Order: sequence, then structure tokens, then C-alpha cells
Amino acid sequence: MGILRTAAEGGAEGGMKGSHASSHPPPLDSKMATVDYDSSADPEMDLTSDEELEREAEGFKEQGNVYYVKKDYAEAFNFYTKAIDLCPKNASYYGNRAATLMMLSRYREALEDSQQAVRLDDTFMKGHMREGKCHLLLGNAMAATRCFQKVQELEPESSQAQQELKNAESILEFERLAEISFEKRDFRMVVFCMDRALESASACHRFKVLKAECLALLGRYPEAQSVASDILRMDSTNGDALYVRGLCLYYEDCIDKAVQFFVQALRMAPDHEKARLACRNAKALKAKKEEGNKAFKEGSFEEAYDLYSEALTIDPNNIKTNAKLYCNRATVGSKLNKLEQAIEDCTKAIKLDETYIKAYLRRAQCYMDTEQYEEAVRDYEKVYQTEKTKEHKNLLKNAQLELKKSKRKDYYKVLGVDKNATEDEIKKAYRKRALMHHPDRHSGASAEVQKEEEKKFKEVGEAFTVLSDPKKKSRYDSGHDLEDDDMNMGLSSSHIQDLFSSLSCNLTIGPGNFFFQFG
Repeated sequence: MGILRTAAEGGAEGGMKGSHASSHPPPLDSKMATVDYDSSADPEMDLTSDEELEREAEGFKEQGNVYYVKKDYAEAFNFYTKAIDLCPKNASYYGNRAATLMMLSRYREALEDSQQAVRLDDTFMKGHMREGKCHLLLGNAMAATRCFQKVQELEPESSQAQQELKNAESILEFERLAEISFEKRDFRMVVFCMDRALESASACHRFKVLKAECLALLGRYPEAQSVASDILRMDSTNGDALYVRGLCLYYEDCIDKAVQFFVQALRMAPDHEKARLACRNAKALKAKKEEGNKAFKEGSFEEAYDLYSEALTIDPNNIKTNAKLYCNRATVGSKLNKLEQAIEDCTKAIKLDETYIKAYLRRAQCYMDTEQYEEAVRDYEKVYQTEKTKEHKNLLKNAQLELKKSKRKDYYKVLGVDKNATEDEIKKAYRKRALMHHPDRHSGASAEVQKEEEKKFKEVGEAFTVLSDPKKKSRYDSGHDLEDDDMNMGLSSSHIQDLFSSLSCNLTIGPGNFFFQFG
């Protein structure tokens, strides 16, 4: 049978009879490989012994070839190893075992065998080709290039070497672009470059780890975890993969577990600077956040506000933790009556994590407190669409009611009193505003001013009519439309005079002066 060509660059070397390929090869006596020979034997016997060893080694190689054809690469590996043990200076045996190891995806071992093959025979073209392929699959494009160039020297017409050189050049270019993109924090481009590079360098852990790290930085944690886990299944001591696992947990706000992975990564690779920095940031972030929580629980709101602010400066990349810190600071801000700042912090939290319900609720409450009811309704609608609970439904209904009320005349504002004002406070405010806008006080003003003041005076009367009547006030406060209940608050001119005279006040008008005295 001719030379076998497979994905391992030509497969195993060596011919074999057709009958061998279709039947299980008879086992050879392993004792033949361990026979001791007397060193005092004559030279002719030594020569005979060497020839016998070579024949036995060739037999093992042929049996390895049979298993290789059957794709039983584990058995092929065993027989090639036996051949090497008998004749460790034969380059083709190492070449065959390298081809087998490549089919088993054991590329580092295949690389070692390929390198040994070309050390024994520098003209072994397939050895150089396999070494180049192993370098390429492991992501070492520069070393691969040197190997493929050597193949071209030995076989100038090799189209395979020419194609592999192009693949190596592509990998080098994707590496260059990925490095530039990482510095620019264009992590999507880095992922793209690594995906393209991995098409030719499928066994390169370095490319996989860089891809996983960028996926984590993009917030695509399940994908990043999957890539890192695949590496750890093959190499449980890979410090880079351990670091990425920790990074995903860190960014998902599982800081204690993250620290464990960072520590483990540093144990495997003591000089791993990224793991060291991430571990330090994780510990600092946890400590500062806990200090802020403690201060808040103790009622030290200013201190808590400052501690949350300090925590936010530790690691801008930690999106989930920073979203919680912004929301926590917003809670403190609302306690300190920094409502606009609290709204801004909630908005920042939502920008970092659009699914953060607590931030929407906090912002909605701040909107309610600042009477921005349309914005509050919008946030409560978002919350209720996500989590249809009874509590969220009631919050939405209340915001919608306040929005409806806000679109009517605000009688409390007309009188300049708080919504919790007492009956006496309402009466005093009415007297003050009524005198302020009484038409007689503005008799010397222009027609336009007189008209405006009369309008305001009527509004004051309407407000007092509603707020001084417990039943009307209750219905007004609960959002009922009083006009729908035939409680028209429009006041006639005679009603205005009646209301004002009911205050039992005397109005004296002098030249340019007004004097009021209440009875």
C-alpha cells in the first residue's frame, strides 16, 4: 500500500501488505524487546543482533500502520512507541508517532516527536511539515513559518507548504489587529480576530483565553465561562483559564468565589499580573461596599454616600457591582434629600444593567417625590411589564392617579400650602392670597393686569371652596374629577364679593395705598 495521507500531513510512513489492513495483526512477543546480550560476544553476533532489532522494530511499525489505517490511533501509538524503543535513532518512527498524536489532538507531544524526527534527519520533509502544523495549531505562527520555509527548501513545488505559509501569515495579522483592538477596548473586534485565528490554530489556549477574557469584558459571561471551562478540562492548571473563570464571577458580583479562582490562578502562575490586580480589586471593592452598607444601616448617610462613591472608583469595568453601588448611593441620596442626584445615579445604574428592577423602582420613587409623574409612570410600567406582582401594580396605579391629579388645577399650589395643611393654615393662606389678588387692589392697573388678577382671585376662591369643605377635599385628594360630579367651581362676580365679604374685613383705599383690617 502506498503512503497514507490524512489530516496529520501524510499520515504514518511505511508500506504494508493489503492483507494486514483487513485483519488484526498477530501480537508479537514483547520479550524480544528486552533480551539481554552479552557484551563480550563477538562483533558478528552484535551485528546480527542489531539487524534483528531493526527487523522487529519494522514489524512494530507495520502493525502501527495497520491500526493507523483503521483509525485506532491509540493502538497505533503503542506500536510506534515499541518501534522507537527498539530503534530510537529512526526518524520515520518519530514521524509516524507524531502523525498519530496529531490525530489524537495531542499536539504538544506531536511537536516533540516531530522535532526529534528532524533532529535525526534534517532532510525529513514530512517531519518539518508536521512540526510546522503543530506550531500553527498551538498558535506559534512565527515558528510555523520557519518550518514551512524549510519544507519549501526541500520541496520547492509543495503547494501544501505554500498554503500553510498563508495561514501562518493570516494568524500573525489577526494577532496584530487583536492587540491594537484590545488597547482601544474594542473587545468585539478582538473576539472576531481570535475566532478567525482559531480556525487555523484550534489548539491555541492563548487565543482562547484572550477571546474568553474579552467575552467577559463584554458581559457575555456564559460564553466566556464555557471557553475557560473547555481549557480547564484539558489543562486544570492553566492559570489564564482560572483567571477568566474568576473574572466572570467577579463581574457577576460573586466576589468571594471570584477571589478563590484568582488565588488559584496565582498559585499556578505566581507572576500572573492580571489575576493579581483583579484579586486586589475584588477584595477592595467588597470591603468598601460592606463599609458603605454598615454606615447606611447605622444611619450615617453622609459617610455611606462617600464610601459608595469611593467604591465606584475602584474598577469601572465591573458593571454589575457598580450598578448596585450607584443604586445604593441613590438610596442614600434620597435620604439626604439629594433627589436629582439620586435620579441621576439610578439612571447610571440602569445604563449599566437594563434589567436592574431595583434601580427602576428607586428612580420611580424619586420621580414621585419630585412630582415628575409621567417619568414615574414610565418606570413603573417597565417594572410591571417585567414583574407582574400585586405590589408593582399598585405602585403603577398610584403613579397614574398622581399623574391625572397633576393635570388638574393644583389648589394647594394656588393657596401656597402643603398637601398636609390644617384647616386653619388653609384659611390663613386663603385670606393672604385673596387680599393679594383682590380686584379693588388693582383698580389703577392696566386692563390686562386687572383681568389677570381677577382670574387669580377666582382661582383662590375655587381652591378655598374645595379645600375648606372636608367632603370635597377628600374627593379632590383621592383624584376624583369634581367637575364630573356637578361641582362646578366657577365663581361669578357676585360670588367673589360674597366670599371676600365673608372674611369680615374692611378695605380702605387711599391715594396709591391699600389698608386691610380683618374683623
